[in-house]
Amino acid sequence: MAAKEDYYKLLEIDKNASDAEIKKSYKRLAMKYHPDRNADDPDTAEAKFKQVKEAYEVLSDPKKRSAYDQFGHAGVDPSRGGGGFGGFSGAEGFGDIFGDVFGDIFGGGRQRSGGAQRGSDLRYNLELTLEQAVAGTEVKIRVPVLVSCTECNGSGAKKGSTPVTCTTCHGHGQVRMQQGFFSVQQTCPTCHGTGKQIKDPCKKCYGQGRVQDTKTLSVKVPAGVDTGDRIRLAGEGEAGERGGPAGDLYVQIQVKEHAIFTRDNADLYCEVPIGFPTACLGGEIEVPTLDGKVKLKIPAETQTGKLFRLRGKGVKPVRGGLQGDLLCRVQIETPVNLTKEQTALVEQLRDSLSGGGKQHSPQEHSWMDKAKSFFDKLTG
Repeated sequence: MAAKEDYYKLLEIDKNASDAEIKKSYKRLAMKYHPDRNADDPDTAEAKFKQVKEAYEVLSDPKKRSAYDQFGHAGVDPSRGGGGFGGFSGAEGFGDIFGDVFGDIFGGGRQRSGGAQRGSDLRYNLELTLEQAVAGTEVKIRVPVLVSCTECNGSGAKKGSTPVTCTTCHGHGQVRMQQGFFSVQQTCPTCHGTGKQIKDPCKKCYGQGRVQDTKTLSVKVPAGVDTGDRIRLAGEGEAGERGGPAGDLYVQIQVKEHAIFTRDNADLYCEVPIGFPTACLGGEIEVPTLDGKVKLKIPAETQTGKLFRLRGKGVKPVRGGLQGDLLCRVQIETPVNLTKEQTALVEQLRDSLSGGGKQHSPQEHSWMDKAKSFFDKLTG
C-alpha cells in the first residue's frame, strides 16, 4: 500500500501555518480540484479532492494536528488506535468542517450530523441540432428526481406526528465505542446519524421524507453552445434531507452530427463537390450556410482540396468573441456513367493534354519525377 502524502504538502503550507492560512489554502485547493470544475478528468480530481479534505480535517483541529505533528499519520488513524492520541475525541465530525468551509463556495454545504443535508446534484444529457445550438433555443425536459414528500413535509413521520429523539445515541447521532484503551466515535446504528427516530412513518414516503417524481422543466439554451457545455439549474436537483436545500441540475449539452457542416469552435467546415468542367473553366455555385444560400465563385483551374473562406458565416461563441467563418473545401468529382460519345471526347482531351507535358499537369509530373528518383536509389 502506498505511503500517504504529507498533509502539509497536500495543503501547500508550512508546518507553522496559522489556522487562517490553513483554511484559506484549503478553500483554494478544494475549488481547484472539485469534480464539478474538472469535467475533463473527474476521477483524478475527485481523488485529489478527497486527499485535500482529509488533510484539512486533521490540520484544522488543534488536537488532531498536535497528534499528527507528534506521531505522523499513525497519530490520527483510528484503525491503528490513533484516537488515543487525541485525534478523534469529541462529537464534532468532518461533516461540520466540510459545511463550514464550503457553505460560501458551493451554495449550501452539508450540516452537522443529524441536521439538514443538501440534496444531490443531478445531470441531464440534452441533445441539440447544430441549428439549435448556434441560434439558441428553449426546450422542455422531463427529469426523474427525488422530491420532498408533500404528505409529511419531508419529515418522514406520519402526518400529525413528529420524529422522536433516538433512544440509542440520545440525539447525538453518534455513539462512543470502547476498544481496549481507546475510545472511538461511530455513527449511531439506530438512527444512522440523524439523532431522531420515526416511530410512526409516513405512508406515502415510508419514512424517507422524499418520493420519486418527474419534473417538467423549461431550459433556456443560449446561442453558441457546443458539446461539453453545461447549463446549471439551481435548486432543481434532488430534495435535501430533513429540510435541507435541494441540489442543482446540470444540463449537459451534446450537439448531434450535421449532414453538411462540421463545427470547430467558432468555425464551420463543409465539403463541396464540384464538377470537372467547373474546376477547369471556373464558375459560380450555390453553397448553404446557416443563414441561407450564398454564391461562391470558383476560379478556373481550381484543384481538389482548395479551401474557400466565407467570413462571418460561422458561429457566434456563447462566451463572446468574433463570429466565426464558414470554410468550404472543394472536392472535384470525376464524371461517371459516360456515354460512348462522352468517352471519346475525354480520350480526345487526354490526347490533347498529353502533348503539353508538364504545362497542363505540373503536380502529376512533379510526383512522377520524385517517384522515379526514389526507385533509382533503390535499384542503384
